[in-house]
Amino acid sequence: MFRSLSRSLIYALSSVLIFAGLIQAKDPPNVLIVTVDDMSADSLGSFGCSLQGTSPNIDSFAKQSMRFNHAHVIVGNCMPGRNIMWSGLFSHVNGVEGFVQNRDPDYLVLCDLAKSAGYFAAIRGKVSHSTPYLPYAWDAILDSDESGNKYHNKDAEGYGASTRQGIAMAKKAGKPFCLMVNISDPHKPFYAQGKGGATVDDRHVPSRVFEASEVPVPGFLPEDMPIRKELAHYYSSVRRADDCFGEIMSALQDSGQQENTFVMFLSDHGMPLPFAKTQLYHHSTHTPLIVRWPGVTKPGSVDEQHMVSAVDFVPTLLDVMEYEHPQAARLQGKSFASLIRGERQSGRDFVILQYNENSGRNRHPMRGIHTPRYLYLYNAWSDGVRKFATATTGTVTYRQMVKRAAQEEDIAARLHLFDHRVVEELFDVENDPDCLNNLVDDPNMQGKKLQLRKQLAESLGRLKDPITPLLANFEDDELRNEYMAKEDARAAAARRNRGKRKQSP
Repeated sequence: MFRSLSRSLIYALSSVLIFAGLIQAKDPPNVLIVTVDDMSADSLGSFGCSLQGTSPNIDSFAKQSMRFNHAHVIVGNCMPGRNIMWSGLFSHVNGVEGFVQNRDPDYLVLCDLAKSAGYFAAIRGKVSHSTPYLPYAWDAILDSDESGNKYHNKDAEGYGASTRQGIAMAKKAGKPFCLMVNISDPHKPFYAQGKGGATVDDRHVPSRVFEASEVPVPGFLPEDMPIRKELAHYYSSVRRADDCFGEIMSALQDSGQQENTFVMFLSDHGMPLPFAKTQLYHHSTHTPLIVRWPGVTKPGSVDEQHMVSAVDFVPTLLDVMEYEHPQAARLQGKSFASLIRGERQSGRDFVILQYNENSGRNRHPMRGIHTPRYLYLYNAWSDGVRKFATATTGTVTYRQMVKRAAQEEDIAARLHLFDHRVVEELFDVENDPDCLNNLVDDPNMQGKKLQLRKQLAESLGRLKDPITPLLANFEDDELRNEYMAKEDARAAAARRNRGKRKQSP
């Protein structure tokens, strides 16, 4: 029963029942949300990583918790993705389509709602990426210690200290806590990796460092020693993220609040290498969602059936907090709290994906629909000439692809696809999770392609996504070209305005 109902009636009935010994009063749980930055789901042992020892703390947590095998974020880049998570609204609605803040939001985000529900709301890391603008209305930002010294974002012990700090502040305020602790790893710079991929001294050494010879190379990347070396830095950073998680969990346990705290763990998107970050491929959006709700979740349970999405996080957390707010009617996601309780839900057979722009304000609108078996992508920007702009082109891996493309036809083809894409892509992700075989022209897949294209168009129409007319009129190249011309003009104006602001006193 929600607290927005008649409190006097609820309290009167509860008092009678408690006096009669029939029920025991129990407050809603504390909430602890832990995210990692730029980590693919299959980099964890509990999600099938073939490299032993990447994530002992997270894997131990998974054994105590519930794991969702079909959980996805909406987009493979950070700021728009996190704003979807904590607003419960798609990017074209919440106004954060790239890395530009919305300074006048007409909606509430998680920290507003948690505070309204009586929680003490605090955050560590990713503050500007998790809320529409800065400063925002958190009760506390836990990026510095009590003396004002800023924690290093790669220091595991600092994450434990931030967690202890937030729990103590909530206790002092006499409120349950809603803490969001955002771990920086394995976001670049990777452990011991400097500019150009050079190995550097790094005082924040993970509890295990991996060698190039032992790491797995994802199927969507070519294999050679420079790429392996970069992946070794990446997997060492995954282990350092796991160290941070361990410190956070130790802080929670030491507080005595572990058995009354709902914990949610996830990654904001896939690894920061080509064909993962800033894309909508399977390994871009598949997030390792793990939830522990003491007294509710069954330890070691796995949801293999339902697809859940980042836009569902806020309505789910409102249910966990037992708080119904009028904004709930506006949210575009759907609570999966009942799934955490072990129940079933209908309508969980696909998720919608949405990409708009990168940190440089380059517009490359893409949309997708992901079912348990298939992934259909629509790349409105692709015309064979435009080149995709993304941070992953600054990696050793991308530079190796460019170097090898001059002599190797298969690498040249992969590089061309990465740079220019094609308008439509269709993958059987159950059998091809690395998305190597585009089935869009397969004669046997034409029915499935048209079905998914139609389903995506109808879903985007319900969301009032501006891409909808392009999909509904798929053969109209002129309409798509006109749309992209407007997108290019919009991006150019945004870059000019940004330059003017930098030059102003």
